Amino acid sequence: MAEQGEEDREYPEYRRLEDCEQDSPPGEEEEEQLLLHVTEGPTDSWHHIKDLDSFFTKIYHFHQRNGFACVVLSDILELVQFLFVVTFSTFLLCCVDYDVLFATRPLNHSHVPEHTKVTLPDAVLPAPQCARRLRGSGWLLFLLVLAGAVWLCRLVTALRRLVGYWEIRSFYIRALGIPAEELCNHSWQSVQARLLALQRRQPLCVPRRELTELDIHHRILRFRNYTVAMVNKSLLPVRFRLPLLGPVVFLTRGLQFNLELLLFRGPAALFQNTWSLRPQVKRAGSRRALARGLARAAVLLGVANLALCPCVLGWRLLLAFFSYAEGLKRAPGSLGARRWSLYARHYLRHFNELGHELQARLGRGHAPATKYMDSFSSPLLAVLARHVGFFAGSVLAVLIVLTVYDEDVLTVQHILTAITLLGLVVTVARSFIPDEHSVWCPEQLLQRVLAHVHYLPEHWQGRAGRAETRAEMAQLFQYKAVFILEELLSPLVTPLILIFAFPPRALEIVDFFRNFTVEVAGVGDICSFAQLDVRHHGNPQWLSEGHTEAPPERQAEHGKTELSLMRFALSNPRWRPPPPARRFLGHLQAQVTRDAATAPPPRHLLAEGPLAASLLSEDSALAPEGLVASVLAASGLVARDPRFGQPCSTASATASLLASLRNPLGTPPCGAPESPGEHQCPEDRPALSESRLRSLSRSALLAEVASAEMSLHAIYLHQVCHLQFPCSPCPQHPQDTGPLGSPGVPMSTRVSLSGCSASPPGSPAWPWSLVPRPLSPAPFQAALRSLPPWVTPTHRSRPRPDGDLGMRHRSWCHPCSPFCHPFGSWGVSWAEGPLPRCPMGGSECQYGGALLCWGALAAMGGL
Repeated sequence: MAEQGEEDREYPEYRRLEDCEQDSPPGEEEEEQLLLHVTEGPTDSWHHIKDLDSFFTKIYHFHQRNGFACVVLSDILELVQFLFVVTFSTFLLCCVDYDVLFATRPLNHSHVPEHTKVTLPDAVLPAPQCARRLRGSGWLLFLLVLAGAVWLCRLVTALRRLVGYWEIRSFYIRALGIPAEELCNHSWQSVQARLLALQRRQPLCVPRRELTELDIHHRILRFRNYTVAMVNKSLLPVRFRLPLLGPVVFLTRGLQFNLELLLFRGPAALFQNTWSLRPQVKRAGSRRALARGLARAAVLLGVANLALCPCVLGWRLLLAFFSYAEGLKRAPGSLGARRWSLYARHYLRHFNELGHELQARLGRGHAPATKYMDSFSSPLLAVLARHVGFFAGSVLAVLIVLTVYDEDVLTVQHILTAITLLGLVVTVARSFIPDEHSVWCPEQLLQRVLAHVHYLPEHWQGRAGRAETRAEMAQLFQYKAVFILEELLSPLVTPLILIFAFPPRALEIVDFFRNFTVEVAGVGDICSFAQLDVRHHGNPQWLSEGHTEAPPERQAEHGKTELSLMRFALSNPRWRPPPPARRFLGHLQAQVTRDAATAPPPRHLLAEGPLAASLLSEDSALAPEGLVASVLAASGLVARDPRFGQPCSTASATASLLASLRNPLGTPPCGAPESPGEHQCPEDRPALSESRLRSLSRSALLAEVASAEMSLHAIYLHQVCHLQFPCSPCPQHPQDTGPLGSPGVPMSTRVSLSGCSASPPGSPAWPWSLVPRPLSPAPFQAALRSLPPWVTPTHRSRPRPDGDLGMRHRSWCHPCSPFCHPFGSWGVSWAEGPLPRCPMGGSECQYGGALLCWGALAAMGGL
């Protein structure tokens, strides 16, 4: 609990935010309950809907679950699955004679034939004997009664849900004009557009004359936005530091359900209904009493979880066994696959981002994230895994050959167990052996991940190759085996978190709901971050300087307000942002235009090099991945021909491609729904080829263009933020001197984006921006031009007293490596003479081989 000294602290009162469009007439009192009313027409039956949040949520889920038939079938099969797990488990416990099944005793005690074949019916006990076993186990009867009660509750819930979805089905057909058989042909954007058009044609919502996209998202994601904001502000007790394991993140579905029950839906929740906070939460004087009540409710909920822990744990074990045992036998490596953790789905989620949008974005980032995590390997574990895999594989090969030669080998006791375990050992061992053909480029891979997930900690910039970065990434992108283990441990850990970790946070959580809640006319109480208000929650580091009045404690972390605003404007091009958001988007567009002027044309970026060409082919990459590949491939280019007058940074290359999209933020792109003929696609759009444009529907085209543009905006804004607060560069030689290496120059010095020095430390183009071109010898400069984009030399050049140009204290910083290889102090001619010896242990062979490799790559056309 917070200290007593906090009593004197003043907290801002809960505030009411009027609708920016003045939809509610002045002096008109709001009704206590929001109504859905239709005067005339085919939608007469949809009126007096008290819970608009539930109504819009059902509309969304009805679309995402593909209609009424799929909803009914899914709910029925879930109930059947529950019955199957309970009855099958009971059958295995009470109705199977395992002595006969394992052949530990004969079937007929009076006569034992020489050859007895045991069948499955022989191992099943008669019904009377099975019933006697069941009646003789009191704890099993109690569990069956409890399971029956749970099943009846689920049945009632499913029936009520089906009745509601039947009404939604009628609403789709009669009000929105979407028949059941055509629902799969309509995207959510199309459904949302029809819903907005219906509101304009004959008003549905009494408090508002016009419904906007943001209103619909506020109602569907009201509670989810609060959860995302609390994760962003690190309020939820999900991060811990354990003695042996270090920093650990623990957020499971069971813990999430309990937190939502505690904060939003339970009897002691802070919300009195789905759209309004309790009046006590809005008063600062009630904060301590409310916090004590919330902490007490958390303890009681934790005790209840602790009492039900054996039942829940047993159920989780049964589900895990029935769900994953067969897959583990068939494909042991499936548990080594990675997935985004539940914590990552909150940490990486934008405000007002629907579930299917988040899933699509994380799905696009799955492949580069997997490549990034797989690029790390432990040499010690690799050596050990090779030999363990050899030993286990040798024994497994012998057993397989014997089984093929004579199938009676399978009758040997535990032979199948040995084959299964040996196969599992071989699969696990191979996962620790790195691919000998892979190239270690963690910086580029992490940039690709950033392009899709949009959020990564800033201290990862330039440190993608460190083990600490990989460990933190593993908290977001975890093994499937870790996910299963966390879900199995959830019944044990969740009560402890509720009892011990949540109560100390209760006062902060109550203050959060009061300080970051606004009441919007016609919508209700929403999280203020969900308003996408840059003025009140913007961060000056993310290009919102001059557009925000927010103190540090009210700013969203990691640029979530700015990135969420951009994503929502791109995904909903017909949404009209409020004036502060519109000014910020205009400022961002102007900044992109200025930086794009210093970069090569987009057609040159997209066509430069075989790597970009291969990644941009229609068979190899989608538009977002191709654009990101072009940015990374072009970020290190220097002037190889007259097209490139200056080196190209990541920020300027990104700005060039963004400017080429030609659609300002907040305006409909080509192919937007219900805008045929209004906007024509430019013929020279670099992101999408002509054949791809013809093959995509309007909704798919909108989604692909928005995804590509948002990926570029994410990279661009991270580069801008890192320029203002850059991380320290790679460590140089201890004797390094010079203007950029001297300790008197702070690395936080702000750098303009308009020049070639726009790349921050750690980015693929950063060291190029530090090359003083007038002081570089001509032969060395020619060699630099021939290097591939991923080679980034950094050096300190100083004029020698005799007027000659000497290269002093220079180091080659490979962005794909965590190490720097300093050349040391020397001054020799590049045209002739020996290669320099590294004073820190390097050899001429090492650096000579590197230069030969670079020359060969340049001769082949680069990467």
